Amino acid sequence: MGDTMATGTRAMVPSGPVSERTREYLAASKAPRTVRAYRSDLADFEAWCAESGRAPLPADPATVADYIASQAEQGRTAATITRRLSAISQAHRMAGYASPTHDQLVRSTTAGIRRTIGTAPRQARPVMVDDLRAMLAALPDDLHGLRDRALLLVGFAAGMRRSELVALDVADVAEEAEGLRVTIRRSKTDQEGVGREVGIVRGRVPLTDPVAAVHEWREAAGIADGALFRSVDRGDRVGKRLSDKGVARIVRAAAIRAGLDPERLSGHSLRAGLATSAAAAGAPETAIMRTTGHRSTAMVRRYIRAGNLFTESASRFLLAL
Repeated sequence: MGDTMATGTRAMVPSGPVSERTREYLAASKAPRTVRAYRSDLADFEAWCAESGRAPLPADPATVADYIASQAEQGRTAATITRRLSAISQAHRMAGYASPTHDQLVRSTTAGIRRTIGTAPRQARPVMVDDLRAMLAALPDDLHGLRDRALLLVGFAAGMRRSELVALDVADVAEEAEGLRVTIRRSKTDQEGVGREVGIVRGRVPLTDPVAAVHEWREAAGIADGALFRSVDRGDRVGKRLSDKGVARIVRAAAIRAGLDPERLSGHSLRAGLATSAAAAGAPETAIMRTTGHRSTAMVRRYIRAGNLFTESASRFLLAL
């Protein structure tokens, strides 16, 4: 029973008599990151059930309600609890059981938790233009610094998710007269791999020029093809493709070097910074969405509101009094 719920992509496919190829396609229906999250969520649910003497599969509604109540008591966010409910539901349906998450007891408990702890997500603090300049200026003049400069500039200018950034290959970044043509082959909102292109214009000064940064990093690292952003050890040996967690470490380390507060900075801070800074500079909503790849206006408008927080403040109209 435990193996059915918490063994990688097996948690996403039925245990019945289907072909191996069908199982592969079913596993591919979810993004790898989602599958990993579900696996972790199901493992947590199983562990809680084992400690509580409950059955995880099939689980009765009271078990699930008690589990999410314990999650709330442990300080889990509403988003995390919702995702864990989704993982439990998926596991039950794939195993041929009715999902206990649809029961009114679970629904009411979930509603009570959301009203009690709130649903506002913990937003990454955006890296604004002045922040970025300070971070770039503080980077060391070595191989690590060259890589980090290229990564920060491309990640910011293209408003990329960290998974998109580390997935870039050399062939995905083409230099043209006006700047870089970046091909993003797959993203969170493009699981079928249709792909999209983003244009990054040349910087006006060397410090903030993404074209020069990418060229200098590739030349120094001797990268002709394959992964664009790679690990670098203390001996300046270039390794394999950088992980998405590596992006967050680079952002935070650069902020600390620049004397900035790294609190709430993450790999997403580059993407948030581009959208917020562009909105503050008057970029139209359509231009921001084309760059970031957002399909919904809801999140983009949140960035626009943040970027226009002071320019559209009613207090501006009182300053002349």
